Amino acid sequence: APLLARAGVVALGPGLGQDDWAQRLWVAALDGGRPLVVDADALNLLARQPRPLARAVLTPHPGEAARLLGVDAASVQRDRFAAAQAMAERFSAVVALKGAGTVVAAPGQRSRVIAAGNPGMAVGGMGDLLTGVIAALLAQGLAPFDAASTGALLHGLAGDAAVADGQRGMLPRDLLPHLRALANP
Repeated sequence: APLLARAGVVALGPGLGQDDWAQRLWVAALDGGRPLVVDADALNLLARQPRPLARAVLTPHPGEAARLLGVDAASVQRDRFAAAQAMAERFSAVVALKGAGTVVAAPGQRSRVIAAGNPGMAVGGMGDLLTGVIAALLAQGLAPFDAASTGALLHGLAGDAAVADGQRGMLPRDLLPHLRALANP
């Protein structure tokens, strides 16, 4: 908890687990009042104990979205806009529903689609990288909707640039030089 008190933004989920320690960290992060980026195991903890998360960005893939909404992944995929908006309303948070055409939604707002990205990005750890990019933008003062939209766009464009080296076998680290170039035009 002392480390969380020094943080300007908390990215929670990747590598977190779901044990007692993870639960305590989750509660401490929620009670800390800092902007949050919620991914991976933190989304699973949220699905088990739903609560509003103002000042948060949720970054589920369709399977995580299905758990958050209590439906199956096929239902999420049938209407990604409705699913993203339903999560945004249910959790009072910005949602970046990952997938082919990441849908960014916020309570009471129109959704935005980020068309950048490619199938080579469907690998483990790619969402963790997106979580970090969004957290970095929040830490720089962007509003959650803008941070999620800009983060998903930068992430997707970096993936599109990295595909020049081959789509098969793409790893999250392959995006890093492209992210840096995009962030420093």
